[in-house]
Amino acid sequence: MTFPQRLIDGYNAFATGRLPQEQDRYRALAEGGQSPQIMLIGCSDSRVSPEVIFDARPGELFVVRNVANIVPPYAPDGQAHGVSAALEFGVAALKVKHIVVLGHAHCGGVKAFAEDTEPLSPGDFIGNWMKLMAPAAGKTPRGSLSAADYLVRLEQANIVNSLDNLMTFPRLRKLIERGSVVLHGAYFGVATGELSVLDRTTGQFQAIKRAP
Repeated sequence: MTFPQRLIDGYNAFATGRLPQEQDRYRALAEGGQSPQIMLIGCSDSRVSPEVIFDARPGELFVVRNVANIVPPYAPDGQAHGVSAALEFGVAALKVKHIVVLGHAHCGGVKAFAEDTEPLSPGDFIGNWMKLMAPAAGKTPRGSLSAADYLVRLEQANIVNSLDNLMTFPRLRKLIERGSVVLHGAYFGVATGELSVLDRTTGQFQAIKRAP
């Protein structure tokens, strides 16, 4: 089976367009290593690429992506923990200054959890993974909300839950309390392209004003 032609075409466009413009930067990063100031934990959803949304250059973002941008709580149990390992690397080795949890509208993982539908099932990986959203769901009453409004609330509550779980990591918590690392929550509207940032004082997500 051949390598996907879409990727070959994309690489050729990169090699003839962006790469020549940033070749010196790539060489510097190869020789000196990376030192990003920002770690971003986002969703694996193909519509929500952090490098595209934030127009990031090589070496600027240390990105971790998973289904529904979930950060599990601290659990040093001897098992493999991909997000926790990346977090430890970002904090201890790269010494990032900011950690952003980026959620988004129309999240398939959040919708599946809310509706208890496919691809969730009790014994597979995705079902167990999405159980980590339970605390967010417990703090998000459905009430009289429409299905669409409830999903937005749950998507945003899931971001806050991940931020809360970040505080369970002892080393990171100390750095946050000292002001050496700052946590941020952000929410991207896939259809609108609108970016909202969490105001920790009010608990509300506020839209970023776009430059004219």
